[in-house]
Amino acid sequence: MDMFSFIAAGIMVYIAIAVFIIGMTFRIISWFRAPKSPVRLGLFPKPKTGVGRFFKVLKDSFLFPQSYSVDKVTWIFAIVFHGSLLVILLAHFRLVHEFTPLANLLGMDRMNALSAIGGKTLGIIIIFPVLFYLFRRFMSPHKDLSVPEDYFLVIILILIIAFGDHLRFFADFHVEDYRQYVQSLLVFKPAYPEAIANSSSKIVLSLHVLSVNIFVLYFPFSKLMHIIGTFAANKVRSE
Repeated sequence: MDMFSFIAAGIMVYIAIAVFIIGMTFRIISWFRAPKSPVRLGLFPKPKTGVGRFFKVLKDSFLFPQSYSVDKVTWIFAIVFHGSLLVILLAHFRLVHEFTPLANLLGMDRMNALSAIGGKTLGIIIIFPVLFYLFRRFMSPHKDLSVPEDYFLVIILILIIAFGDHLRFFADFHVEDYRQYVQSLLVFKPAYPEAIANSSSKIVLSLHVLSVNIFVLYFPFSKLMHIIGTFAANKVRSE
C-alpha cells in the first residue's frame, strides 16, 4: 500500500468504526435518559393490539406512508433509494464471506454474473434519487430550509456512489481481490493484494473507502440518525 491508501483505506477504517460505535452508543444512551412524557402521544387511528402496533411500526418505518400522503414523487425516490441501498449493503457482505448456499445453487460463474449485473444496475439506479435530493435543495421551499450539512451529506453520497460505479464498470478487480483486502483489515494488517496494488484503479478504491469513512465518521452526529430514531418515533405514535 502507498501512504495515501494506507491512511485512507487502512487507518481511517478503524478510526471511522471506533467513532461510529462510540457516537452511536452515546446518542442512544442519551435518548433512553431523556425524560418520558406522562401523556400518551399515539395518533388516531391506532391498532388496539400489541401485534397490530408492532406491524404498524414496521409499516411506518419501512414504507413511509406519511411521506406518501404529503409528496408522492419524493416517496417514490425515497423507496428506490432505501431499497437499493439495502441490497447494495447486503451484497457488500460478500466481500467478507461468500454467500455459500446461493453460490452452490447457482454455481460460481452465475454467481459472479449475478453480482456484476445486479451491482451495475443498482449502481445506476441509486444515483437518480441522490441527484433528486441534491437538485431539490435548489428549489423552494427546500432551498429556504436547507443548511450546509444537507449539501455535504448528499455530496458525500454522490462521491461514494460515483467511485463505486467506477470500480464496477472500469476496474478489473475480482471479488477475491476485494476479499483479500477486507480480510487484511480484519487481522489489523491493512494491505492491498497484488491485483489491486498494481492496478490504475487503486486510487479509485482508496477514494471510495475514504468517502465511506467520512460518511461513517459523521453519521452519529448528523441528521441521518433519523434512520435509528424513526423506529422510536413510530413506536410512540402507535402507543
